[in-house]
Amino acid sequence: MKKIIYILIICMGILHAQDDSAKVVYDLTTKNLANFEQKILKAIVTNKAHYEGTLRELDVVVVIHGGAYKFFLKDPEHSKFKDDKALVSTYKTLAKRIETMAKTYDVQFLVCGAGVRKHELEEKDIYDFVKIIPNSTIGLIDKQNEGYAYIPVED
Repeated sequence: MKKIIYILIICMGILHAQDDSAKVVYDLTTKNLANFEQKILKAIVTNKAHYEGTLRELDVVVVIHGGAYKFFLKDPEHSKFKDDKALVSTYKTLAKRIETMAKTYDVQFLVCGAGVRKHELEEKDIYDFVKIIPNSTIGLIDKQNEGYAYIPVED
């Protein structure tokens, strides 16, 4: 009887350990397109695949501020970022990739509302799947207090 109870306790511990998801918040401030693609778009897919391979989920949140606003605009050609040739030439493809991150990979994107106003943007200028929060500091504090690992993505 003791052996059965011991085995049940071990099995319950293993199942509980596998239920825990990993959590990460990316502090996205880069304005560099290649950096954004490498450290957000590609890295998140790789990291999600790793955790799925271990039968765990990876809960991903990206807090957007600094120079990163431009990647989340519906139409950068009609914004203050219109002279960024790399962005303007790729934003339609980039938009599809970012939307896939939100819908397929369940990545939550949070943008700093204070910075949106500072950059003379409005809610209608930002992708609909991006949530506007009061400011980036609050978003980062909240996520880290919820147990999210912190990863900066800067220039």
